[in-house]
Amino acid sequence: MAVRKLILGLTAARRASSRASVLLRASSLLEASTSASHGTAAATNGSPRALLFSSRVFSSTPPAKQSAGDVPAPSAVDHKLIMPEDKFHKLADDTIHDLLEKLEEYGDSQQMDGFDIDYGNQVLTLRLGDLGTYVVNKQTPNRQIWLSSPVSGPARFDWDAATDSWVYRRTGVNLMRLLEKEIGELCGTPVDLS
Repeated sequence: MAVRKLILGLTAARRASSRASVLLRASSLLEASTSASHGTAAATNGSPRALLFSSRVFSSTPPAKQSAGDVPAPSAVDHKLIMPEDKFHKLADDTIHDLLEKLEEYGDSQQMDGFDIDYGNQVLTLRLGDLGTYVVNKQTPNRQIWLSSPVSGPARFDWDAATDSWVYRRTGVNLMRLLEKEIGELCGTPVDLS
């Protein structure tokens, strides 16, 4: 039993000395890495443990530098502050229901194979047979209407109070104008969605 305790004690001592040598090597690397760490080492009396656990943050990635002409990036937009959720739902629902009615009328006037319009689970789906499928739905957390188009691809439309319309901020295109243009060209007959 005494031999076992002696072996365990020796093993623990080896681990402690191994850790101490690692801390000493780490402290010398840290001290050499930056001039600021010299001040930290002096403030901690050169103690490897104190140096390692000081409040200074170390990173291998240099901080990004901004040139004099750069404009800082805009901060994230909190859409909850921009438009109340109930107002968003009213605007988006009115828009989608208007689209549904006008596209149903347009579909009745078109004798096109595969023309089908469906609204369910707050998603408007317009199938144009072999020409493709449009999907329009609300994205409440973003306060946006999303469009998936077989022609122009995906787009996210924000409400623009100045024009009372849904606008894709990247291109400035209006949701209704985009749908009128694309559907009219695909079907060969102009459509009025305003």
